[in-house]
Amino acid sequence: MTLVRILSVALGGAAGAVLRYSVSHFLAQLVRSPFPAGTFVVNILGCLVIGFLMAGPSHMVSHPETQAFLVAGLLGAFTTFSTFSLETVILLQRGSFVAGVLNIGASLVVGLAAVIAGGALARLAARVF
Repeated sequence: MTLVRILSVALGGAAGAVLRYSVSHFLAQLVRSPFPAGTFVVNILGCLVIGFLMAGPSHMVSHPETQAFLVAGLLGAFTTFSTFSLETVILLQRGSFVAGVLNIGASLVVGLAAVIAGGALARLAARVF
């Protein structure tokens, strides 16, 4: 692993963390609900983008530093599986069983669908452009 690749991950991670915090905070203010909408949206967007990047034209993320920046750094910090898990446990501990189970089911189903949709969008973009 080169210093440039390490710096690529670090810079992408910093950008992804700030972006995640901003989107989550904005959505928490917008959607006042016990359901963790911010974390849900961030994780689904991350799934969509990673599906798009990894299924898109090979030149999109073929450069190792670009892939390190985008996938390991930016998207790694942007998506939040640990936060998803914590918020789900809190929902269940507070007796919000339906919201907790909905968070688990929706995150898995919509997350997988977003990865597939991202790949489909990348293939469509490759044909158009």
